[in-house]
Amino acid sequence: MTTHLGRVLAVLTGRAVPFGKPGAHSGIDKQPQRVPVRVEREGLFGDEQGDRRVHGGPEKAVHHYPHEHYARWRHEIGEREVLLHPGAFGENLHSEGVVEADLCLGDRLRIGGTLLEVSQSRQPCWKLNVRFGVPDMARRVQESRRTGWYYRVLQPGELQAGDAIELVERPWREWSLIRIAQVLYARDVDPDETRALLALPIVDSWRRRLERRLETQRVEDWRSRLEG
Repeated sequence: MTTHLGRVLAVLTGRAVPFGKPGAHSGIDKQPQRVPVRVEREGLFGDEQGDRRVHGGPEKAVHHYPHEHYARWRHEIGEREVLLHPGAFGENLHSEGVVEADLCLGDRLRIGGTLLEVSQSRQPCWKLNVRFGVPDMARRVQESRRTGWYYRVLQPGELQAGDAIELVERPWREWSLIRIAQVLYARDVDPDETRALLALPIVDSWRRRLERRLETQRVEDWRSRLEG
C-alpha cells in the first residue's frame, strides 16, 4: 500500500562551471526543466557535479530539497535573490509536502516513472556560503537539520514537475532523517546511537566516519567542509 507524501514542484539540472575559488567547480546553479528528465543510476540526464569525489554517483544520484524550508530561510537570513526560485540549494527535486522529519533511511519512493531510495542526508559544504553570500550558511544548514537528502535510483525513468511523491516501503521506521542528523552532527560521540546507526546499511563514507569516532571517541573536524 502506498502513502501519498507530496508532489514535485520542479525538476532541475545544471552544468559544472568555475565557482567560488581558483580551481573549484560546481553544478550548484541548477535550472528548472520544462520537459520530463531521464534519470539513470548515476543521476539526471544533463546534470553535472563539480567534484565527483564528494558529489554525484549512485549513492547521491538525486538531491531533494523541500520548498517548505525556503520561507524559514528568508526569515532567518533575509531576502535573497537566490531564494526566489527553486534550486537555491542545488537540488534536483524541489517539492512540497515532505521534509526530513517525514522520511527515514532506506525509504523507497515512487516519483514519476522512477523508484528512488533514500540513501543519506546531505552534508552541506562551503559552496553554500558563496551561493548565498552568507559566510556561515553551510554551518547554519547543518545545525538547522534542514539539509535535504539524496536518493539512489532503483528503477530508472523520467521525472517532471507535478509528479506525485509516494512512499511504497519503509524498512527502518525508527531512523528518521532527523535522528540520523542528530548522530552525524552531534558535537560529542554517543556510543549507543553510533553503534545503532552502524548496524544499518549505511553508505561506506558514513561507516568509516562512525567507526573512526568509536575508535577515537572524538567527532571529526568539519571546518574544511563547512568553510572551505
